[in-house]
Amino acid sequence: MKQERKLLLKSYIDRLTQGESLDSVREDFVKNFKNVDASEIARAEQELIEAGAPIKDVQRLCDVHSALFHGKPTEEQMASADKQTKKDGQTALELRKISGHPIQVFMDENDILEIKIKNIEELAQGDDLDKLQEEIKLLRINIVAHYSRKADLIYPLLDRTYNYSGPSNVMWGVDGEIRNDMGSIVGLGEKLPNFEEVLNRALTRAKEMIYKENNILLPLCAEKFSEEDWMRIYLELSEYESFIEEGDQVWEEAERKREELKVIGGKLARDCEEEVDMKQDIILGSGHMTVEQILGVLNAIPMELTFIDDKDTNRFFSDHTPRFKRPDMAIGRDVHACHPPRSKPLASKIIEDFKAGRKDKYEFFRYLNDEPIYIRYIAVRNEDGEYLGTLEAVEDLDYAEEHFNNRKRRDTNL
Repeated sequence: MKQERKLLLKSYIDRLTQGESLDSVREDFVKNFKNVDASEIARAEQELIEAGAPIKDVQRLCDVHSALFHGKPTEEQMASADKQTKKDGQTALELRKISGHPIQVFMDENDILEIKIKNIEELAQGDDLDKLQEEIKLLRINIVAHYSRKADLIYPLLDRTYNYSGPSNVMWGVDGEIRNDMGSIVGLGEKLPNFEEVLNRALTRAKEMIYKENNILLPLCAEKFSEEDWMRIYLELSEYESFIEEGDQVWEEAERKREELKVIGGKLARDCEEEVDMKQDIILGSGHMTVEQILGVLNAIPMELTFIDDKDTNRFFSDHTPRFKRPDMAIGRDVHACHPPRSKPLASKIIEDFKAGRKDKYEFFRYLNDEPIYIRYIAVRNEDGEYLGTLEAVEDLDYAEEHFNNRKRRDTNL
């Protein structure tokens, strides 16, 4: 992108930071960028981040450049984006026609989200508050499911494998803000101060994210990702909740390669020179167990376990991870690529403190989707105190909350 256009983008960020209205900045943006494709703007955003612009500030542009597509049908929007990203491979529009392809899944989900948002906007004009709240709750569940798939399967791959941190970090940050707004609306409902304002903002930003996915993220991924990347994403999709009524479609070609693309110990099955001997006895400090037994014990512990080694690489996670999904694609990946922008600083601090010996444990109690959980980060060290890695343990506290509430009621009645 030409230097003068990058300076213009920087000026828009400055104007928004100083409090100028979004509509005013959008108007100037459309005048100057109506003939500039979305992927070029995304690359410019990345250059601004690499030059030191805070991600939080660049996120403000995310609500500006989708104005280029307003009023255009989805197919026309994507056709415009595809013209700019097509090289030797297939465009996003072409890939959407493949039954079961992840782009088809993401686009179909976006169509559903768009319909639900429009329905809520209409309900907000009426008096049926119960129905409005019911639809808002359903939309929130669907948005969380959709954004979770993106966060686990799209953003880290685009960032670390293809070095496009701009779209990943900027959109991921906005996803988090939308989810937080939706959570506030569902949690407090009409009691939320400025309910209508927060609802309108959340719905508008959710619609903007649909535009950005369709016209920036998915066309860019169609250009960069290999067919094998898409197949591995497809194979992971079934582990996530789907809100497409008829369910995800089958991608026949990917299904034929399922065994070949299966991950064993963090490696593709086809790359494993020899199978792991599950009956092999491993000598431990206080006894001995087979590989199969060790794995069985780790998976039997009623917690979600994740181990990150001393190089900050994901090395292991237990099979049952209902709270925080752990796709096979995350094994062997830098842990920092698996966190949204808002939580990266905390993740980095925890690991740095463990490595420096300043701390051995961090604990967090929080609600996730209205359910209580206990998260522990524990420094793993050898007998000499040398840092080996970090263990994350996530425990569901529903049973404990119910137990103590029942006991409190019994004690009160004594």
